[in-house]
Amino acid sequence: MSRTSAMSLDPRLGLFVLVAFAAPAAARGQVLELNPKDHICIIGNALGERMQHDGWLETLIHARHPEHRLVFRNLAYSGDEIGGWKDGNRRMRSMSFGSQDEWLAGNSPVPQPQELSPRDQGKVQENRFELADTRADVIFAFFGYNESYAGDAGLEAFRKDVDAFIEHTRSQRYSGRSSPKLVLFSPIPQERIENPHFPGAEPIRAANARLKAYSSILAESAASHGAVHIDLFTPCIEGPFAQPAPEPLTINGVHLNEIGDLTVARIAFRALFGAEPPTDLAALQPLRKAVNEKNWYWFHRYRVTDGYSTYGERAFLKFSEGPGGYGDGLSNYSVGQRELVVLDTLTSRRDAVVWSIAQGKPAQVDETNLPEFIPVISNKPGPLDGGKHAFLDGGDESIAKMTVHKGMKVERFADESMFPELVNPVQMAFDAKGRLWVAAWSTYPHWKPTEPMNDRLLILDDTDADGRADRCTAFASDLHNPTGFEFWNNGVIVAQGPDIVFLRDTDGDDRYDVKERLLHGLDTADTHHTANSFLLDPGGAIYFQEGTFHHSQVETPWGPPRRVANGAVFRFEPRTFKFDVYVTFGFANPHGHAIDAWGQDLVFDGTGANPFHALLFSGDMDYPHKHGRPPQVYQQRTRPCSGIEFLSSSHFPAELRGNLLVNNVIGFQGILRYRMTESGSSLGATEVEPIVYSSDPNFRPGDVETGPDGAIYFTDWHNPIIGHMQHNLRDPNRDRTHGRVYRVRYEGRDLIKALPIAGESVATLIDRLAEADDRVRSRARIELSGRPTAEVIAAAKARLEDWKADDPAAQHRRLELLWLHQSHDTVNEELLKSLLRSSDDRARAAATRVLVYWRDRIADPLELLRVQVNDESARVRLQAVWALSYFDGEHAGKAAEIAVESLIHPQDDYLKHVLNETNRTLEGRAKRAKER
Repeated sequence: MSRTSAMSLDPRLGLFVLVAFAAPAAARGQVLELNPKDHICIIGNALGERMQHDGWLETLIHARHPEHRLVFRNLAYSGDEIGGWKDGNRRMRSMSFGSQDEWLAGNSPVPQPQELSPRDQGKVQENRFELADTRADVIFAFFGYNESYAGDAGLEAFRKDVDAFIEHTRSQRYSGRSSPKLVLFSPIPQERIENPHFPGAEPIRAANARLKAYSSILAESAASHGAVHIDLFTPCIEGPFAQPAPEPLTINGVHLNEIGDLTVARIAFRALFGAEPPTDLAALQPLRKAVNEKNWYWFHRYRVTDGYSTYGERAFLKFSEGPGGYGDGLSNYSVGQRELVVLDTLTSRRDAVVWSIAQGKPAQVDETNLPEFIPVISNKPGPLDGGKHAFLDGGDESIAKMTVHKGMKVERFADESMFPELVNPVQMAFDAKGRLWVAAWSTYPHWKPTEPMNDRLLILDDTDADGRADRCTAFASDLHNPTGFEFWNNGVIVAQGPDIVFLRDTDGDDRYDVKERLLHGLDTADTHHTANSFLLDPGGAIYFQEGTFHHSQVETPWGPPRRVANGAVFRFEPRTFKFDVYVTFGFANPHGHAIDAWGQDLVFDGTGANPFHALLFSGDMDYPHKHGRPPQVYQQRTRPCSGIEFLSSSHFPAELRGNLLVNNVIGFQGILRYRMTESGSSLGATEVEPIVYSSDPNFRPGDVETGPDGAIYFTDWHNPIIGHMQHNLRDPNRDRTHGRVYRVRYEGRDLIKALPIAGESVATLIDRLAEADDRVRSRARIELSGRPTAEVIAAAKARLEDWKADDPAAQHRRLELLWLHQSHDTVNEELLKSLLRSSDDRARAAATRVLVYWRDRIADPLELLRVQVNDESARVRLQAVWALSYFDGEHAGKAAEIAVESLIHPQDDYLKHVLNETNRTLEGRAKRAKER
């Protein structure tokens, strides 16, 4: 939920409480005694992390102890495990984030004091957590869920980890006075949700058997060490989790929603205090509002974005004060740490509001006399007064500086003079209604305390079809660092690191009224490298990327946390909540991901503008291993890349269709163009005449997409400063007022009359999948993602009868229907097998990719892949060798044997590379399977 919506009372909650708690459990004696002014720190996995966003447990405890003036600080983090205090692979954080002990003690020194400049002296605290108000008297620890995926074989190791954690934690004096009271909470059960796309009855039964065993270990270890254990598992599985509920308690079976948070909070309250919690939720709402407001500030302090430049390596970069670059001026560290001190102060003052409301007293936040921010002098001053930079207007002046492809014309679609909220446009996309959405990042590089957090997702609409936007609507105006988004299921999935959120408008006013956190644990060490380049593939998965410095760990209902460090592309199925690391590679900063008409995708390492065929390094790889460097699609001549697009538009001449468009933002500032070719089993490309470039130094093309009218649209970030490393994060010349969108059309050729998509019948939308232009089909897929699965699949099967002809067009149309099944998580084995034997090798290769994601639900997938490995087409063989990397356990050995069969056939560098990578994975898995 957003800060605003989290404070409102869900009308479902009152009725739910009456039904679910009509027969209260028998009270037992109090097991936890809290003292006045106790500091309670929450650590552990996403069960604990999500509690700060709904706030029910903390609210109930404050209500029970109104005079105690308790201080809560939530330090939980998706993916954390109980051994993480000593093992960084089980508590992944970016550089110098702070150890668990440092945070619990509220005591951490300056990470690199020797790197501070003379200008930093007197501006930083020796203890950077001095004002964080952690210093734990009581620790609530939430562990066991992630660890449980080790199964029976991991029980003994878990017992040792629990014992070691208890002994270590109780040997500490985090408060400075005594060892902490330690409360170990069991995991909750995995909920069975009546949703065919989530784990079914048998996987849930097996998961809960594991969770019960791990809960028992927690209870036994706590008892043997005299620690408090709170059993959430038993009362949940015997009560609200016993049967599928009419109102689910979780969003995906494991992560609580607001109703679930209240449910578990009440169970925890009973166990902690041997008493019934209050049932008048409306009376508690002012207190909960204050708790959530405080937690909102704490969350943005504890999970501050741009951490690598706030406390990590780049925090200690020092810049000249005036023209130059690096020098002996202020560092990022002193400037950033002062902002954290302000956030600590704002958080602590909201503790006082919580205490007053708990006591029934009026309360108002005191925001006077805050610590002063440290002003920064630009190291890149402009020619105007005060060192400001000069800007051309977004119309004729800017366009006059552009060199445009022969026969093409650039037109302004929107800019800041038309819509002042169009600032720093970072990504754009057209919706099913043909409107252009833009993520506007006004708080760039990240939010500064006391200023509005008002990054936006804007809808730009050309209502009179004159080629220029005339209406701008803020679908969302309270975002933070919206570095990417993609449409899905009648809503939009948005990056808001460290979370991925889903926004939906339910009343038709083009403003969101539902906000749900879908994913957690994505690192935000550098917002230039944070989740970006969102892409919905034809099969319904969403991809996004992150760069170096980042250490992410994301929980999933389908297995242990997915972990990766220093560069990745992620794959997320929003319908099933399956989440995986798609590419793990030593990227600098991946930006740019595009998929062609046959499902082949390119991924760019943005810093170097290095183009890679994703197939070459997206085979499955076990953490912490990373893929070796694959051959490039072509040798680039300039850098860096900010976004890419395959041009598929019948508005342009045939020789341009299928070309690759590549944005570049330094040196060459424009859109490069490449003619794609086949290169053995993989892809190649040749540079040809660019689409557009500019001599305006502020011109920074960020994103590019083909519009419903067939024209090329691109955003212009329009900023004299774009690097994090080259300038202080708070350099005053980081522009926060400009942003443009342009379109490029081919003169002498009519624009396309956009086909209607939104609101069309399912049958009509399926017909749109036969259109030649890629973006028409992609918008139809987006619209179909929000239609009932049964209706979509029935219509798809009916259309299959019409698309049987054995010609390239029919083969592609049938492939679209296979992808549509995949998007709706509905296996069609007959259709899959027919396309695996298609007369078109492009269809065979694409179907092989689908086979990977259905491998657990079709008969004998390895034998199907054996045929693909021996296909006459090198393209299919490459896809098949890649596919074999996804097999594990007892199947790994057979998969390895089949992969070797590819050597019977002609080899090229691409096949050799992928076979080597697949073997790396399968050899380790086969060996582990034998050892078990």
